[in-house]
Amino acid sequence: MLVACERSGVVRDAFLQRGHDAWSCDLEESRSPGPHFKADALQIVCAYDWDILIAHPPCTHICVSGARWFAEKRADGRQQEAVDFFMRIIKSDVPKIVVENPVCILSSIYRKPDQIIQPWMFGHGETKATCLWLKGVEKLVATKIVEGRDQRIHRIAPGQNRSESRSKTYSGIADAMATQWG
Repeated sequence: MLVACERSGVVRDAFLQRGHDAWSCDLEESRSPGPHFKADALQIVCAYDWDILIAHPPCTHICVSGARWFAEKRADGRQQEAVDFFMRIIKSDVPKIVVENPVCILSSIYRKPDQIIQPWMFGHGETKATCLWLKGVEKLVATKIVEGRDQRIHRIAPGQNRSESRSKTYSGIADAMATQWG
């Protein structure tokens, strides 16, 4: 199985812990030791016969939290490039595909997500609406609903590591993915 556009190794490691042949892929090195391709995700998706692909394509140019910059990103082509990347991932020739992104323009350009999950559904007391577009897998079932509803992700101060901190997958969600889809 391949986890595309993942530097943290969180999802890959959850699958590895359950005995799966799991790999991550990103243009950068993995932040966690383990099987990882430092390469363009689309090249790796096409180079091997994967059973399942979980992709976290970059959302910088398509997520609604950055809507105030959409005109500029449309004009210079960054938004279309992000949409094209998403579409190539979702339409790749892999039997089971999950594409994860925050609330974004793909709901109107492609289709609405099959599911929207929150960290508080998987043991973390925080909010972070995460859309899942699914192919060949069932919806993710909540594993541990907690009462906390902290908007910590929304309040992360601007800085060098903000994007990476905001995009990292919660371990409870990764564990649910590995248990339910693995």
